[in-house]
Amino acid sequence: MRTKQELSTAIRERRRAALVVNAHSRRGRRLYDTVHERLRAAGFALLGAYPVDRPGELDRVLAEAADLGPDLLVTGGGDGTVGAAARLLAHRDVALGLLPLGTTNNFARTVGVPLDLDAAIAVLTGGKVIDVDLGLIGDTRFTNHVGIGLSADIMQSAPPGLKRVAGRLAYPMTGLGLLARHRPLRVTVRAEGREHTFATHQVYVANGGHHAGRPITADATADDRLLVAYPVGGPTRRGLLRETARNAAAGHRRTLGDEPFLAVRQLWLDTDRPARIEVDGEPYGQTPVRIGLDPNALRLMAPPDSPDH
Repeated sequence: MRTKQELSTAIRERRRAALVVNAHSRRGRRLYDTVHERLRAAGFALLGAYPVDRPGELDRVLAEAADLGPDLLVTGGGDGTVGAAARLLAHRDVALGLLPLGTTNNFARTVGVPLDLDAAIAVLTGGKVIDVDLGLIGDTRFTNHVGIGLSADIMQSAPPGLKRVAGRLAYPMTGLGLLARHRPLRVTVRAEGREHTFATHQVYVANGGHHAGRPITADATADDRLLVAYPVGGPTRRGLLRETARNAAAGHRRTLGDEPFLAVRQLWLDTDRPARIEVDGEPYGQTPVRIGLDPNALRLMAPPDSPDH
């Protein structure tokens, strides 16, 4: 395994990369040719380039691209696509390059990769390799978050056509329809010898600092060896809507020491009835579940001034 500095140097000097774009995503199909051309113009020797228009083929194509032996695997898509690439590249001598082409791009925001395409490509050419933590739910790694309750129901119910047309607004639009008949959960979280119990329609466990395209707190990162567990509102539907609005408006001013955040290395989460789980926007299973961390598991290209612990 090369050092991060050695891998950074290899990427800058050799520009050996493979490209995988989720062409099923809202922007991926439209921008694939542009991405391909601009990476070539930036001097990258693409060992392989793959537009993936069937979600069921993503894992296979990512593995095929990684087997070509690139120093950098460039992935274009949203958080689900990034999560699949991160699981594949965990503890491997290949860096992940991010081209944020999804709906909310939470992981890219967390690690400081700009959403503008040209600026993101500039990170690939002039950035540095850092390593960040991945979350662990059971034996599955994740980049950004685990959602339990209403968000998992929304992910399984949001029509793909609405996501393509409305972008991130597809989720609240679907959620408003589900909320009228959604029952709150009694959630129990056990961590560091303590037990926390609360009633809520929604609970998140985040590895990064953003959710729904907005900051969760001002000081949560993907490189701090911490998970951030927090409910959104209490047992009432009005409380959920009020807290969702508060998180969106004030997330950048809140810290991990504020209520209702619980910052820990691992936890066990159970609910009074089996509740659906989504991981980085993809269905996972049901509660109960253990969630932990895989420290410094993923290498990726980040801006040159990015912190690296």
